[in-house]
Amino acid sequence: MRSIAPRFGHLLMLLLAVTGALLAGAAPASAHAALLGSDPKQGAVVATAPKQVSLTFSEDVAMSDGSIRVLDPAGKRVDTGEPENLGSDVYSVKLHSGLPDGTFTVAYQVVSADSHPVSGAFTFSVGAPSKTSVALGDETAGGGVVGGLYNFARYVSYAGFIVMVGGAAFVLACWPRGAGVRAVQRVVVSGWLALTAATLAMLLMRGAYTGSGKLADVFDMGQLGTVLQTKTGAALSSRLLLLAAAALFIAVLFGAYVRHEENHDGEAAAEGEAAGGGGADRLGETDSQGETDSRGETDSRGETDSRGETDSQKSDLAFGLALGGAVVAAGLAATWAMAEHASTGIQTGLAMPVDVLHLLAVAAWLGGLTTLLVSLYRAPSIEASAVRRFSRIALGSVTVLVATGIYQSWRQLGSWSAFTDTAYGQLLLVKIGLVAVLVGIAWISRRWTARLTDAQGVDTEDGLEVETPAKAASAHRTSERVTVPAEGPGSAKETAADGPGSPAASSRKADSDTARAAQLARQQAAMATARKKRIRDADPHRFGLRRSVLAEAGVAVVLLAVTTVLTSTEPGRTEQEAARATSAASELSGPVSLDIPFDTGGEDGKGTVSLDLTPGRTGSNEMHVYVKRPNGQAFDIPEVKVSFTLTSKNIGPLPVTPDHLLTGHWSASGVQIPMAGDWKVAVTVRTSDIDQVTVNKTVKIG
Repeated sequence: MRSIAPRFGHLLMLLLAVTGALLAGAAPASAHAALLGSDPKQGAVVATAPKQVSLTFSEDVAMSDGSIRVLDPAGKRVDTGEPENLGSDVYSVKLHSGLPDGTFTVAYQVVSADSHPVSGAFTFSVGAPSKTSVALGDETAGGGVVGGLYNFARYVSYAGFIVMVGGAAFVLACWPRGAGVRAVQRVVVSGWLALTAATLAMLLMRGAYTGSGKLADVFDMGQLGTVLQTKTGAALSSRLLLLAAAALFIAVLFGAYVRHEENHDGEAAAEGEAAGGGGADRLGETDSQGETDSRGETDSRGETDSRGETDSQKSDLAFGLALGGAVVAAGLAATWAMAEHASTGIQTGLAMPVDVLHLLAVAAWLGGLTTLLVSLYRAPSIEASAVRRFSRIALGSVTVLVATGIYQSWRQLGSWSAFTDTAYGQLLLVKIGLVAVLVGIAWISRRWTARLTDAQGVDTEDGLEVETPAKAASAHRTSERVTVPAEGPGSAKETAADGPGSPAASSRKADSDTARAAQLARQQAAMATARKKRIRDADPHRFGLRRSVLAEAGVAVVLLAVTTVLTSTEPGRTEQEAARATSAASELSGPVSLDIPFDTGGEDGKGTVSLDLTPGRTGSNEMHVYVKRPNGQAFDIPEVKVSFTLTSKNIGPLPVTPDHLLTGHWSASGVQIPMAGDWKVAVTVRTSDIDQVTVNKTVKIG
């Protein structure tokens, strides 16, 4: 007999290591709302202090007091602290009056519509750039230790939901007798415990996750009250309420439903036993034949009516559990749909129901697969018909997954190029590949299931060994009828005072017979169980099914990790829209190159000054100035100065004094162009102590 328990343990450790690596390697939750622009713009230099700072995002965001902070060069806050929504995803905060010149820092920290934190910072200057003492904290929203713990809790919540819902569905739809199997009960209850614990942890960490990022703020009850008023807080608290209903469902499933199943099987076993041994107990010798027939007909009708009533009750209970379980499962899935990707973007009214179907299909497939795996390893036996039914359910679940996955992919990507050009698309390709591998292994499992169905064995149902409660009850009753030879008159237990025919001796003998019978029954049951286990483990078809299902479960663990990372990654559609908005200005302009002739009127006073401005748009630029004689040869002059003036906005002149690098070559970095427009570029050239000239040219920048 081949032992596969060590392989199972080693593979499980490997899968956990891979999962940990995926989660550890995942960056903090990426922003699903992107900053498209600001006023003043990043790196801009404005002539006068603005009255407010506004930010434009790619979607609606949630803000609170302090979500947008503006700090002066000394690090002092100069905003009012109360952000306003100006419409069209534009948010602003007013500034105090009388701001000094210098470089100001804008720091923002908001929550996108799909519940993920967004943070960042940029600078602008009033009058001219200056040094700043602002140092933003190391902790960022969605990152650090809190971010890692929160993402791990999200993974555990997904896994708990899948195992709980899929395990319960497997029992009701595929293997009703599995409700009485302890290993199956542990799977479902473990899923409920994992989901409940993860939900509580996420609710506590939510404030620190979207705020300071500090572990010490996890138990801040003030933040918890604020979280409960948000969309994500409402979803998490609703999930806890639904988990209370799920606990009641599990109690009925593994309580009343199991008792109905055992009573039904016990009655069936008793009926079979009576049919087999009724001849020995007939009362025909003492009763008339007519009385016997009449009583038999009456008992038969009574037993039939009782069994029919029991079947009806069991059917009603199963239907009620299925209906109630479906409602609770759909409600739990909706708590993700209403707070994450499906709740924002395009077609939200269709996307949320599709997301619910997607999650339920995942649970039915992967959760049922987990329960099947545990049953194959831990349960005494499982019917081939149950495996066959799950195979059909898994096929239907995969069909739903493909249909809903195609829609979700189109909605989150928007273009074929997003598959390869965005992080979301690349992760989605990995997920598609894992699903393809999983489907391939599932096809192998279906082949093993077909072989199990065709296989014939001893004491089987549909080709696979079964030990039902009815058989166990029948075996127990048979063991009670085991007789043990009586001990002879010379027994050591017999004394002179208590002869063989005395009442005390008869009582002791009866007690001894009962004890020995019970001991013998236990030994026989243990031997039968060991024999069945040997037969079960030696079955090549069962062994092959266990290996293929274990491989499926291994790929499913990695797939779930990739999915968790995917849900915290910026959708490809949003990423590309933000990139297009950011590069729109640069597409309208580019590096600026000017050639301006000059003549100072003195000796060697003629030539050409060339100016290159890169990248030639608003914000910071790098400038290079070249001075050449009329013959094209570079030469040095005593001084070169440049200034930029935007006449239409009364900005400037903004002076720039480049540094001399090489013969005829000057350079300056960090040249600030505060806004787009037609700028007048003035270059002052001095060729001697008294000979200088200023030449200018107007050029579009930004």
